[in-house]
Amino acid sequence: MSAYRDKGLLPEGLRDDLPPRAGFEAELTERLMSRLASFGYERVKPPLVEFEETLLTGPGEAVADQMFRLMDPVSQRMMGVRPDMTLQVARIATTRLRDLPRPLRLSYAGEVLRVRGDQLRPDRQIRQVGAELVGVATPAGDAEVILLAAETLIDLGVRDLSLDLTLPNLVPLISSAFNLADERATAVRAALDRKDAVQLNEMAEDLPILRDLIAATGSADMAIDALRGIELPPSAREACDDLEKVVASLREALPVLAITVDPGEFRGFEYHAGLSFAFFAPGTRGELGRGGRYLLDDGEPATGFTMYLDSLLRALPPAVPADRIYLPAGTLRDTAGRLREEGWRTIQGFVEVDDVLGEARRLRCAHALLDGKVVAVGGN
Repeated sequence: MSAYRDKGLLPEGLRDDLPPRAGFEAELTERLMSRLASFGYERVKPPLVEFEETLLTGPGEAVADQMFRLMDPVSQRMMGVRPDMTLQVARIATTRLRDLPRPLRLSYAGEVLRVRGDQLRPDRQIRQVGAELVGVATPAGDAEVILLAAETLIDLGVRDLSLDLTLPNLVPLISSAFNLADERATAVRAALDRKDAVQLNEMAEDLPILRDLIAATGSADMAIDALRGIELPPSAREACDDLEKVVASLREALPVLAITVDPGEFRGFEYHAGLSFAFFAPGTRGELGRGGRYLLDDGEPATGFTMYLDSLLRALPPAVPADRIYLPAGTLRDTAGRLREEGWRTIQGFVEVDDVLGEARRLRCAHALLDGKVVAVGGN
């Protein structure tokens, strides 16, 4: 392992991002953050590492098994590397920003590290960009967050964007209304998530409404019609009514968005306490982003989303290297500055060469400054 080439070996799920991908990712991040800022979402920047107990509080319990842990040599307390930034924004909202008026709109961008990847997202280090709307638990708040994410993805160039909506709290609400034992409720929820009608018949023969939820999966219009026909307890009916209001808002504002509903899905939304969602694009592995309504550690409601830059990069056309211009040695600084002001990316030569165009090709420049004129290099 002493040879230099062997030092390029990285742990599974980690990688070096090279040009032009690394630059494209940074550009996307800033475009996303600029968009969020234009809607009043103010940026926060939490630390990469913090004490373990703060990361595991409230929503953090759902990702505890994904957190890298290490000992702080200063305090001798256990620390964790963030596996998700939503947890930190939730902490900031309930502590340092608790006295600010609500609703509170926050945005963030940064890297997270996870113990392991999965089949859809094998990377363990992921760049996240997201937004959180704190202090709102209404369909209007849900719709604002979803529309902000959807319109941003479409504006970036994602084609045929689709939105999956779910109610991860629906089965728990039904189970609570009918006093199902915890073990039975957990088993029923898992069977519904798998769409296992046979097992549901065996476990919930006395609760046909749970079996009916399987039929309420599909396009938003069909699912909503099916949910209307199910006799639900009041708390569950309210959740479905909220879903219907959000879908109506989305249809009015963004009719091109394809919307599906799966009311029983909960995997990946374990800590969510209301309407949740995920975005997908055809032919792209993994979600582009996901989010939903949840409760902060002090019980305050919030709705937010996280975009995954690895999936987003796969959904967009490949990054194109920037058009660069080679400047021969001796080029005046004023000339170079003027070209940069015009939008060129300049590559300054340090030594005089006989073949300026050849040197430009060698340095991967599409153009060169030759006799004071911008000249296309060509492929020869």
